[in-house]
Amino acid sequence: MEMHNAGGGMSNLNTEIKNAIAAADEKTQYDTYAKRLLAQKSVLANILVKTVAEFKDMNPSEVVNYIEGEPEIGIVPVEPGLTNAEKTDDSGQRIIGFNTENAEINEGMIRFDIVFYVRIPSKDNEEKRLTKIIVNIECQKDEILETYQWKGNSILNRAIFYASRLISSQKERDFVNSNYDDIKQVFSIWVCMNMENNSMEHIHLTKDRILESYEWKGNLDLLNIVMIGITNELPEKDEKYELHRLICALLSNELSENQKFDILEKEYNIPVNTELREDVSVMCNLSLGIEERAEARGKARGEAIGENKKSEKVVINMYKKGYATEQIADIVELSEEEVKNIIEEK
Repeated sequence: MEMHNAGGGMSNLNTEIKNAIAAADEKTQYDTYAKRLLAQKSVLANILVKTVAEFKDMNPSEVVNYIEGEPEIGIVPVEPGLTNAEKTDDSGQRIIGFNTENAEINEGMIRFDIVFYVRIPSKDNEEKRLTKIIVNIECQKDEILETYQWKGNSILNRAIFYASRLISSQKERDFVNSNYDDIKQVFSIWVCMNMENNSMEHIHLTKDRILESYEWKGNLDLLNIVMIGITNELPEKDEKYELHRLICALLSNELSENQKFDILEKEYNIPVNTELREDVSVMCNLSLGIEERAEARGKARGEAIGENKKSEKVVINMYKKGYATEQIADIVELSEEEVKNIIEEK
């Protein structure tokens, strides 16, 4: 009886692998729809109001009009030399723009989650070089410690690299030769879910006086990083948590579809169109699927561990009764080397 169960461990292991593959596919789809939701212009406008000084206190419905074109979602490469691509406009003139080739080309390449241009509201005597900014939104759904720091990669270092690429990739696209005064201000905004606390920090360049002070020409505010930490629990309805509440309502798996729509429409005046409704619906279903897969993986893993322990017990008992390792391996469906390792460890 025990010998029959020993082979069952392999079946449970295969089930676990299948569940893991299915869950990975669902997670990829989930991430895609999370980016699509954050890339809704009405959502981006709310993010800009809370993170970019020029839009502070503006109505998000007005800010939508300053977002240029359609945001690029998961398609523009981060890697040096690949962010830009040469194109030809309608008149046949050569221009440099974001590389928006099909994401299947060079599959596996790191790409910006969301990137787009925003016009800054004009002010009297404002210099022309600051009339546009470049904004990147990165959505981190999984636990940050596991994803980055556990592997020796701090998320802030990655954010600095992304922001730096938003600056350096402007050469030939937004400025040519040595016209560094044409560099556009950039914002790399990181939305990190499943955090312990709701937080938001603006990380930027500062100047410390060491000896005599001097007014060096240039802009310290060109490079900006905003880190937004959001718990999985919907924050209370409070002005300081407005942005966190909106994003949590969109991405949290704790709310039903109708609860999400209710918050979007009544609290943020965001019209729930057909596309938004479908994306939220798909995300809710994927979230449920991921949870079910996780439970299945946990169950299969537990069963596999239990079966492995039974197999080890069978191996030891048979060895004590004088069976040869080759015979034991054949009966419990393990390699002879695995059998020897079990015996040596006991």
